[in-house]
Amino acid sequence: MKGKIVVVTGAAEGIGAALARRFAAEGAAHVAVVDRNAEGAQAVAAEIGGTAYTVDVSDGAQVATMVAAVEAAHGRIDLFCANAGVGDGDPDRENAVSSPTPSGPAPGVNVMAHVHAARAVLPGMIARGEGYLLNTVSAAGLLSQIGGAVYSTTKHAAVGLAESLAITHGDQGIKVSILCPQGVDTAMLRAGGSGSQSLDGVLTPRRSPATSSRA
Repeated sequence: MKGKIVVVTGAAEGIGAALARRFAAEGAAHVAVVDRNAEGAQAVAAEIGGTAYTVDVSDGAQVATMVAAVEAAHGRIDLFCANAGVGDGDPDRENAVSSPTPSGPAPGVNVMAHVHAARAVLPGMIARGEGYLLNTVSAAGLLSQIGGAVYSTTKHAAVGLAESLAITHGDQGIKVSILCPQGVDTAMLRAGGSGSQSLDGVLTPRRSPATSSRA
């Protein structure tokens, strides 16, 4: 990590903030703290000596602009951590097919944000012959989450995309990893209606960076 230029999305709190702090502590040359929550991103960036970017990661143009700004300021991006995620958006948690189309922002953030990130950052990485994509997904991308059809489907799609990127660009020096925690005590988890009983045994946000930094 020493000397690396790192971008972390969804970094105003939770796993993303913990990742940003961990990467900075391990010697990253610079960490770009990206989130739609401008105040939270600025607070984390100030804490670690990074730069805050206010971005809606479901918007490809905003992601491309942010990537271009980081590359212009620092010359490259060595590690892009696409960490932002949202809850399921299921209109009826008891019926997986209650609506003909997924509602809410889940597809745009949980899937397309990874597409936008790869599209923006891969050209520079491929030109240099090296780069790392670390995508935070969820155990719901490996298993099926009962009562969360949209969420689980988007997370399975994110896993499939990461596998495709790894296969397609591995011989170009690009490494791709996914972080799939079973459950982490974050604002998103609590906003989903998780009570104190269902939070028993979940990880704290700082535990996930310890795992990812060893990848």
